[in-house]
Amino acid sequence: VQLVESGGGLVQAGGSLRLSCAASGSTFSINTMGWYRQAPGKQRELVALITSGDGMTNYADSVKGRFTISRDNAKNTMYLQMNSLKPDDTAVYSCYAYEGLGRSRRAYWGQGTQVTVSS
Repeated sequence: VQLVESGGGLVQAGGSLRLSCAASGSTFSINTMGWYRQAPGKQRELVALITSGDGMTNYADSVKGRFTISRDNAKNTMYLQMNSLKPDDTAVYSCYAYEGLGRSRRAYWGQGTQVTVSS
């Protein structure tokens, strides 16, 4: 599985961005996809995830009501719509995909995309 992200950039506080994560390869094996972010000097944070089967979503408290994760199965692409952006949202955002469960779970990562929110 290969993951390619796009859509990062510089935006003013209150603005919006949409990140995309295009998956290729053995995508049929993926059961969960999501986004992490990491800001300088901070721990990596799980931002949002979406399951492949039932499309269940989950969000970090810090982004609830502002970010929306979705997927287009026909395009093998996942999206993160980010609205009402704050300077605290500035980070490198990386998409991931999981296949398998428990000890057999395997993770794949995108290259990361920078999101910068100016005040």
